[in-house]
Amino acid sequence: MKNRIVTISREYASGGRDVGRALADELGLPVFDKEIMHIATEKSGLPDDFVEKHGEHISSKFFQNLMRLSLNVPSVRVPMGYTSLTAAKSIAMSRSPDAKGDADHLFYVQADAIREVAAAGGCVIVGRCAGYILRDNPNLLSVFIRGNFEDRVQRAIQTYNCSEKTAAADVQKIDKHRANYYNFYTRRKWGVADNYDLVVNTSYAGISGAVAVIKAMLDAGESAC
Repeated sequence: MKNRIVTISREYASGGRDVGRALADELGLPVFDKEIMHIATEKSGLPDDFVEKHGEHISSKFFQNLMRLSLNVPSVRVPMGYTSLTAAKSIAMSRSPDAKGDADHLFYVQADAIREVAAAGGCVIVGRCAGYILRDNPNLLSVFIRGNFEDRVQRAIQTYNCSEKTAAADVQKIDKHRANYYNFYTRRKWGVADNYDLVVNTSYAGISGAVAVIKAMLDAGESAC
């Protein structure tokens, strides 16, 4: 499994980051999570706080701002999950070659960093559309980690110190930001099983169970080769 690459996309507070790190430990592979962000900071020259904020999030406010752009766009690019023609035309303008901003620059720098670490050998990469970016890599196993909403709310309170009053809203908000980001840059739908090789529910399997399932999938892949 030395050359196997596992990418972990995850719902907020599902334990996906813990799954990725535990899997990497068991397989003896390097893990890249915020490490990708640090590489991107060095390569892009963008401020740390900007990279931290926009590394895998596109907020709803981002789309509201796009709505204010001119609608005279000849070619319309519709991100998965967005059906409003007005929003689609605005988004198309924002993605035109003349309108690339720092957020776009950051995405492409991160994508280059992801390709570089994958080319160096086997690894586990958490988040940042890595599964999509490496989709043509024959050594890839793309995983989505999810959990039941109520369990994720409790995990957000216990692990991330979210307020009990706002935890449910926080989980929904961060999920939406991640979905916006993934949908926008991949033209796919975040969390849909067809876009991953494996989907694991940590509410059912737990962290260690999720690791075991992924390892079993890797073993099966090795046997099939």
